[in-house]
Amino acid sequence: MNLILKRMMLLGIAIAAFGAWAADPMATAPSSAQKFAEVLATPDLLKQLRNGGYVLYLRHGQTDNARPDRFPSVDLNDCSTQRPLTEEGRKQMLRVGEAVRKAGIPLGEIRISPLCRVRESTAAAFPASQPSIDNDLMYTANLTSEQKVPILTNTRRLLSEPVPGGRNRLLVAHAPNLMDLIGYFPKEATLVVFRPLGVAGFDYVASIPPSHWAELQH
Repeated sequence: MNLILKRMMLLGIAIAAFGAWAADPMATAPSSAQKFAEVLATPDLLKQLRNGGYVLYLRHGQTDNARPDRFPSVDLNDCSTQRPLTEEGRKQMLRVGEAVRKAGIPLGEIRISPLCRVRESTAAAFPASQPSIDNDLMYTANLTSEQKVPILTNTRRLLSEPVPGGRNRLLVAHAPNLMDLIGYFPKEATLVVFRPLGVAGFDYVASIPPSHWAELQH
């Protein structure tokens, strides 16, 4: 086979494969994708958040890893079957909620995972809120690829849909979900900022680990 023709065929196959991956939100990222690079938020970003229009993804607070979820027997109505939030985790989330309010970041729609550690984290951080429990924000680490599909599809939708001006959408959920979606595993109590782009998807903007709030607000 002519060498030039062979190269053109290989290039065509590569382009087709990448196009299929880009069009399918559940597909695995290309193997050549770079390792995810966390970007710390700046004071200027806090100012932008006060105007609304962003999606904020908050991982629950510190948990007791010595008491894992009793998979596959996790009962959403029985917190004793789930990895628990620690007392330090509650205090951590209380501080995060106070930091969000001090920064003047307005929240609109709040959607959360049904697991107890997320519900308790949300109650500690935003006690006056009335969040919507969304089963399609469930923890993905113990699920099969097929079971993950509706959760990742829903998460992508919530990160992509435009947010009405003056408010930010808040999702409180889990790190493995973002790892499955964008290759990023944020630490507990980290707030991750996304810019929704509608049909074009979303952009990762920056992260605010719990220890970073003090630096941002001085």
